[in-house]
Amino acid sequence: MASRGGIESLGPEGASAAAHALSLPAEAYGNDERVEALWAMKASNHAEVYFNLISSVEPKFLKLTKTDDHIYGRFREDFPHLDIKVLKEDDLKSADAKERWRPFCNQFEGSVEDFNYGTLLRLDCEKEYTEENTIFVTRIQFFAVEVARNREGLNDTVFSARTRKC
Repeated sequence: MASRGGIESLGPEGASAAAHALSLPAEAYGNDERVEALWAMKASNHAEVYFNLISSVEPKFLKLTKTDDHIYGRFREDFPHLDIKVLKEDDLKSADAKERWRPFCNQFEGSVEDFNYGTLLRLDCEKEYTEENTIFVTRIQFFAVEVARNREGLNDTVFSARTRKC
């Protein structure tokens, strides 16, 4: 995943201004396209950093938050049969899924920073972030799925593929 045109292209002052703008409440902006573009860049940079991380460090050793154990326990309690190897959009976005995810997500308000910020998630954990393999989710959904993928060995394929190339 290339980072050309990412937030670093704004320079130090621009990146600082963008960070400040993204920290303000959404109500301050309405439907400002510039803010949407900044959110998209931030989500893209997060995805790039995360993919590089699971490509370079054995995923089972990663700790994504201070509350990984709690997130994983609650996730598997609430979604014991969810196939996280290859997610379908309906697993996260259908009306039924939203009803199941909402209480799960809301329980982390105050304990997981920016729990409801938009984040990119790979649908198929064995593939890179691409337009076809990416969905926009809340940060806590990202953490729940990726912590589970790491613990259950599903991201090992990405790590193994990258380490074999080196």
